[in-house]
Amino acid sequence: MNSKMMDSVWAGNFADEWIAAWNAHDLERIFSHYTDDFEMTSPLIVERMKVASGTLKGKENIKPYWQIGLSAAPPLKFELVEVLAGVNSLTLIYRGTSGKLAAEVLIFNESGKAVKGIAHYVG
Repeated sequence: MNSKMMDSVWAGNFADEWIAAWNAHDLERIFSHYTDDFEMTSPLIVERMKVASGTLKGKENIKPYWQIGLSAAPPLKFELVEVLAGVNSLTLIYRGTSGKLAAEVLIFNESGKAVKGIAHYVG
């Protein structure tokens, strides 16, 4: 992978589309941002999926985890707070349905697809 600083316009557009896809509860649209074999790490994977490592790899393994979130009541809704651009990565800071802050670090390949996501939540 060639290391490059994320363009701030691209980062903002990606963030807006990412939030919109989640708020539309459209799993295929959400998955369009990721490679087929991407890796997701989250404390909610430990809680909801009982996977001690907190990591799932591949869309087929991540799909049931995200379906739980998308079927939650009250309905999942994200509000974008900030986008931080890095080298081949972004950090999306947003408010979840509960109103608490969350951050998602996404690592990208040269095609602009996320290969890894790491979620962080306020306790």
